[in-house]
Amino acid sequence: MDKPDQGRDTVDEIVAAWQRELPAVATLELELTKRATRLGALLAEAANRKLAEAGLTKAEYEVLAALRATGAPYRLRPTELANRLLLSSGGTSNLLRRLTANGLVIREADSRDARSSWVRLTDAGVTTAETAVRAATAAQRELLAVVPESTGRVVADLLREVLIALGDTPTG
Repeated sequence: MDKPDQGRDTVDEIVAAWQRELPAVATLELELTKRATRLGALLAEAANRKLAEAGLTKAEYEVLAALRATGAPYRLRPTELANRLLLSSGGTSNLLRRLTANGLVIREADSRDARSSWVRLTDAGVTTAETAVRAATAAQRELLAVVPESTGRVVADLLREVLIALGDTPTG
């Protein structure tokens, strides 16, 4: 059953096209995937505009934000950082080199394990991370301002249920 035009979104158009062309793929899975992807893209676009103004890439921001979220002393092992951000060790190393060159992070030897090291935010890194997180959050808040808070809460809770069902639970 079709929805009225005022209640349709871009995904409805995509699903309708597949319903005409290849009905077997016009599924709930397609709708979930497309809507999650589009929502993520809209939120990322809003945040990325602010990050670009701050001179940060999305990947650099993610490193700074992950470190800041750990609390003082704002540090993680490089492998923990890579795992949290779903990055390769090579990709993480490249990011850390850039952030180190910009004075936002430093690498410290682990006094208990000579084979290991820590990545820690510098004072400038803490300031930059906090500024960037606030700017990205404000941009996303502005984008979502048209969505009733009760709707956002329900959607967030339902998405959590889906992610848990898929096994996306904390590892620590």
